[in-house]
Amino acid sequence: MASHALRSRRRLPLAAALAVLAAGTAPGASALEPGPAPEAAALQEVMFVGNNWDGTADVIRSSGTFAKLGRINVIPDKQKRLAEIYINPVKLVYFLGIRNGPGEGHDQFVDDMYSTPDGTAMVVSRPSFADVVSIDLTTGKIKWRFPVSGYRSDHMAVSPDGTRVAVSASTSNTVHVLDITTGKEAGSFKTGDKPHENVFTDGGKYIWNMAIGDVNTDTDAPWLDWTKGDRKITVVDAATFKPVKVIDMRDRLDAFGRKDLNDAVRPVAFTPDESKLYFQVSFFNGFVEYDVADDRITRVKTLPKNPGTSEDRTTWVNDSRHHGMSLSPGGDKLCVAGTMDDYATVVDRATLQEGPLITASKPYWATVSGDGKACVISESGSDQVTAIDFTTGRKTVSVPVGDHPQRVRIAHVPADWTSPAALG
Repeated sequence: MASHALRSRRRLPLAAALAVLAAGTAPGASALEPGPAPEAAALQEVMFVGNNWDGTADVIRSSGTFAKLGRINVIPDKQKRLAEIYINPVKLVYFLGIRNGPGEGHDQFVDDMYSTPDGTAMVVSRPSFADVVSIDLTTGKIKWRFPVSGYRSDHMAVSPDGTRVAVSASTSNTVHVLDITTGKEAGSFKTGDKPHENVFTDGGKYIWNMAIGDVNTDTDAPWLDWTKGDRKITVVDAATFKPVKVIDMRDRLDAFGRKDLNDAVRPVAFTPDESKLYFQVSFFNGFVEYDVADDRITRVKTLPKNPGTSEDRTTWVNDSRHHGMSLSPGGDKLCVAGTMDDYATVVDRATLQEGPLITASKPYWATVSGDGKACVISESGSDQVTAIDFTTGRKTVSVPVGDHPQRVRIAHVPADWTSPAALG
């Protein structure tokens, strides 16, 4: 894979994309002189907040007050899915395993979600149901459902043009790439153990997948690291789904002199030109900087520990001491969720100096507000999302949401949207 291809500037995100309109013919007009195409429906930019244990997604404003606009039930078929699971012993074992493992005693009903380009539907991965569904934002009904291979679905990513969504199937070491409108599979590829984060790069030409290995076991002592499985980054051609590069961060970390760091790559953030990749790893309170073209680690940042955080690694959720990163639109500030240390902070990318430590209850994700001015974190321990100003590093507002918010994504819905719950 040519390095210059990976360094090119990223395209507009899904939230900015609109559906292509078919040209129509006005009554009485000649077929050679088609009439004007109908106008696209007006959309408003919002944020989706996935409430994993609730099985709901809150829709909030994407900046400013971040006020709540409505809520979507993403498991309207819950009883049907449970009936299927309880009559299948193998499915039941995995279902209960998810509840007692990554779910911390709860079912995982929403991991990740995006809007379709026309803003009419929400596409959601549902770990406990091992599927991806499209929910009609007007009726609340399921438009399509795609069962993933294996028994658990996880993180997703959407292509820059908004037409495809990639979803990790945790237990089958597979990433499925689906048509976001129809749910039909365009292709798939194999990964390392437990595929997690997905990112489209180079305008959608490549897909990066980060496999994190077994994070649900208690074999967390460093000398038992070999039990965690095959952790690697798989980069594939998004058209052919053929691998173009496999990156083993174990070798890169060792070469940098950090044999003490785990090599399971967790949440990531690319710079706007995709020349640098920032990522978190299991068990580490900090992050790593990786030069894409040179294929080497260039810096490692250790962030403060919370004195109140237990050093018993088996108590850390899914091996992640810190989980959640985002980068300001200008590429000059990183926002880091210090999950088990109960804070979030904005870091200057040039100096790697952290700003104020903003107290937060088990922050699980970090994204960027619609206006680019704030980092928005999900506080899974207190059921709220909180905005932190990139310039000052200070908290601006917190908004209550549902039970155990995790992923937060920029999305679009119709300008006059009202949630199905309010309609009913």
